[in-house]
Amino acid sequence: MNFEYIDIHSHLNFPDYEKDFDDVIQRLKDTNTGTIVVGTDLISSQKAVELASKYENIYACIGLHPAGHTGEIFNEEEFEKLAMDKKVVAVGECGLDYGRDPNREAKPHDKERQEVDFENQINFAVKHNLPLMLHVRNAHEGVLNILKEKKKEFGEKLKGDVHFFSGDKNIAKEYLDLGFTMSFTGVITFTKDYDEVIKFIPLEKMMSETDSPYVTPVPHRGQRNEPSYVQEVVKKIAEIRGEDFEMVKKTLSDNAVRYFKLGSSN
Repeated sequence: MNFEYIDIHSHLNFPDYEKDFDDVIQRLKDTNTGTIVVGTDLISSQKAVELASKYENIYACIGLHPAGHTGEIFNEEEFEKLAMDKKVVAVGECGLDYGRDPNREAKPHDKERQEVDFENQINFAVKHNLPLMLHVRNAHEGVLNILKEKKKEFGEKLKGDVHFFSGDKNIAKEYLDLGFTMSFTGVITFTKDYDEVIKFIPLEKMMSETDSPYVTPVPHRGQRNEPSYVQEVVKKIAEIRGEDFEMVKKTLSDNAVRYFKLGSSN
């Protein structure tokens, strides 16, 4: 499909959309927006695949979030069943999450669990020729160390996007050197913290997302976020970079189609 906008990271599989899901889908159609619905555990990954199978403008990402899932480990056998679906386009959101406090060290046992789950999902993604959808919170060093080791093993087969990128230019360069892309959310519409890194990253290595239902962009602040609002992120990226909006819109959409092979059989 030829989408005008692509939100590469949303959670339409969350309960936040139960009351008006049909309206949200209609706004996706009205704005010619595609979205990748992202799993955070097995159940939400199953839901993502169900939605992708039902709606033409929805794709699925399956995986296990590094935080908040006490007792659940990455079950390759169950995720293998989901990976067979042609609309599964990525693995994640996976990675490392050391909490919101940048000075906090993850507990050793939790850190080990996260690293094992992350490495298992890297192996799974490469096995299925799928890019990773990375979640990184106060853990860029740890994630990069693992990716660099895996790059030696897998080479060009290892690829992915750093969802909700929060690093600086130096960190961005390390991901770029590994062949990864970075995506930005509505946060960029109400803070200037990311302006310099948005100017630094080549446009062809960048994507747009909402992380719906979170971080709603201006002018919708105070409301629940949804994928059709990704256009505000695209507008802001063009403004920050001082580039033509139509060119930026097309490039970001083309990036997502190419990188996640949207519309093709994997």
